[in-house]
Amino acid sequence: MNTIKHVFFDLDNTLWDFRKNARFALAELYIKHDVENRYGFTFDEFHPHYHESNEGLWALIRDKKISKEELRDRRFKDAFRTLGIDNDALAVIFEEEYMETITNYNEVVDGAIELLDYLKPKYSLHIITNGFIEVSKRKIESSDLQNYFETVTYADEIKVLKPDPRIFDLAMEKSQANKKESIYIGDDWIADAVGAKAFGMRAIFFDRLDDNFTMDEVPTIKHLDEVRSFL
Repeated sequence: MNTIKHVFFDLDNTLWDFRKNARFALAELYIKHDVENRYGFTFDEFHPHYHESNEGLWALIRDKKISKEELRDRRFKDAFRTLGIDNDALAVIFEEEYMETITNYNEVVDGAIELLDYLKPKYSLHIITNGFIEVSKRKIESSDLQNYFETVTYADEIKVLKPDPRIFDLAMEKSQANKKESIYIGDDWIADAVGAKAFGMRAIFFDRLDDNFTMDEVPTIKHLDEVRSFL
């Protein structure tokens, strides 16, 4: 791939360890609001319900079936109700405080900094993220990721989400990159791998969850160290 000049990354769960940081933040809120003592469910009982709710709603956003506002309104309500906790006011409090609390934790994905150190002298590095813009900015600015990237493209800027080609167009415009000289690395099969390939970029699928999806000309990696085999 010696024609590559620009390397684009997804943010959440590709570089910034969303799942780990979210778990830390939620555990903090669970203790703060005494949920276990009030309702009898441990955090470990609650967390799978939240994870399922959040992942399912993000998939609906990606497929343009709900808005981000609806996700924020529903993810904790749905998780609590599934567990048997009927307290919408508590869900609202969790949503408000969660958005602030999560960026207090800034674990990056294993191997991320080592890979960025390796790539930075050789390529122009960029991010494209579907995450909420203000939260995503804080994730980057308050973590070890802040000094590596020339551009960051937020889906919120034009209110479309990957895999919509318009978000990739915006990223090309902001970075002054040519898609034929660019490659995209991300952990979401549809938004990242399929989206980038359909746009005309080369792509690498970071298969952190062992989904085992495959597509011609889209290599799969299980750890960020493996990117060095291609760049």
